[in-house]
Amino acid sequence: MQFIRATRDAVLKPLATVAGIVERRSTLPILANVLLRKEGETVSFLASDVEIQISTSASLGASGDDGATTMSARKLIDILRALPEGPEVRISVAGAKATIQAGRSRFSLQTLEADDFPTVAVSEQFAASFALPQKQLRHLLHMVHFAMAQQDIRYYLNGLLLVTDGGRVRVVATDGHRLAYCDATLEASGLARSEVIIPRKTVLELQRLLGDTDEPVTIDVAANQVRMRFGEVELVSKLVEGKFPDYQRVIPSGYTKATTVAREALASSLGRASILTSDKFRGVRLSLSPGVLRVQTSNAEQEEAVDELEVDYDGEPLEIGFNVSYLQDVLTNLKTEQVKLEFGDATTSALLTVPGDDSFRYVVMPMRI
Repeated sequence: MQFIRATRDAVLKPLATVAGIVERRSTLPILANVLLRKEGETVSFLASDVEIQISTSASLGASGDDGATTMSARKLIDILRALPEGPEVRISVAGAKATIQAGRSRFSLQTLEADDFPTVAVSEQFAASFALPQKQLRHLLHMVHFAMAQQDIRYYLNGLLLVTDGGRVRVVATDGHRLAYCDATLEASGLARSEVIIPRKTVLELQRLLGDTDEPVTIDVAANQVRMRFGEVELVSKLVEGKFPDYQRVIPSGYTKATTVAREALASSLGRASILTSDKFRGVRLSLSPGVLRVQTSNAEQEEAVDELEVDYDGEPLEIGFNVSYLQDVLTNLKTEQVKLEFGDATTSALLTVPGDDSFRYVVMPMRI
């Protein structure tokens, strides 16, 4: 059966869209495959890891019968990328074999039955639905994703909290040592309050797929599932169960020690000082005194780095330690010219914000040095 007849890049685009979640090693061999379904000239592509499912479609079909099959996602991508751009790609299926042809190149791939592919059942009822531009959702994820935990035993930290309330959407991520918060206003108002935790893998996949456009993303939230639709793409993901920490209590307010500093200058200073830190101990000491912010590090070999920045500060002196990576992460992801640093004392968390923009907040716990 003739399945696909199109240019190489036309086939690669939808295939690459869904294949990002395919696991190289899985207890179910069929999950290494992509599900292809042909209806007329429309071919749909679907990949799943049981927790997340991504599907898209494109007009690639050859004339002939409709049908469905599955074949190795990685092998198919590798084959297509290795083919020259010019010749038309033809994919046909006969029995348990798929044949990929282009010019004088010909490949034969094993297939598995489409009926055996475990698709994710999409919820029939969603408690909340809203839409926002792709670039706005991408911005929200970009501002907090780096603070998500990785493989933490507190599984509810291995993801991102999505909160809808009235006409606002908030995203929060924390690993227990630092917390990133960002919010945005929705065009629609009157949304019921909902709080769900989106898995880390889903967040990273969304960052890969979302474009910097004003095209809308429709987000549907159910009790145990979230569905996002944009363009020809539909992503369905299970949610993380558990109670996310109360982020409102974590974000400090009323600090009196504050200074504004150039983001790139601070990032460069931290980068220089971090040269003498070790993988086991990433501590950096910030000393704030009138007119000066001093960045200091030392290591077990009695080596030391000191870097100074001129700042507009006339308050009481303060000395406080941090994991330098936590500061570098936020400065790398921000694109603003300046950042505002606010402190309580040497034992309380610091607050990093953007001057003139109250939509973003970053809280980092101090460390003993």
